Amino acid sequence: MINLTIVTPERTVYNDSIDQVTLPTEQGEITVMSNHIPLVSVVNPGELVIKTGSITLPFAISGGFVQVNENQIIILADTAERAEEIAEDRAEEARLRAQQARDEKRFDTEEFAILSAKIEKELARIRVAKKYRHKGHAGLTEPELVEINQ
Repeated sequence: MINLTIVTPERTVYNDSIDQVTLPTEQGEITVMSNHIPLVSVVNPGELVIKTGSITLPFAISGGFVQVNENQIIILADTAERAEEIAEDRAEEARLRAQQARDEKRFDTEEFAILSAKIEKELARIRVAKKYRHKGHAGLTEPELVEINQ
């Protein structure tokens, strides 16, 4: 088992033992399991998937950093949301607003990068929400969710 902690500026999103986690990095998607080599990497916007036994927990993550060392994973994320927490319509509206602002304004490179990052974040949220919306709580039953949250 590996201890995984996901922290955002607002809260600790997840802190528990897991079997594996798959996350997007600048080098591509990676899966970290027990006894993984030490690693520090940038996390890209996308889908993060936690697996413990038969339980799968999908998250949308907007970027950050991951550190792996001695069966301890720490992810410092800008934002991270469970699939069932994402309001797909609000994410789509936010993406459209950011894209419209980026396309209509004249601004410097820093503003362009900020708006582009916002668009990437919302696209990641939309992809995760669409992928898991028909599965209820990301494919989990209510008792399984309670078990994980304890």
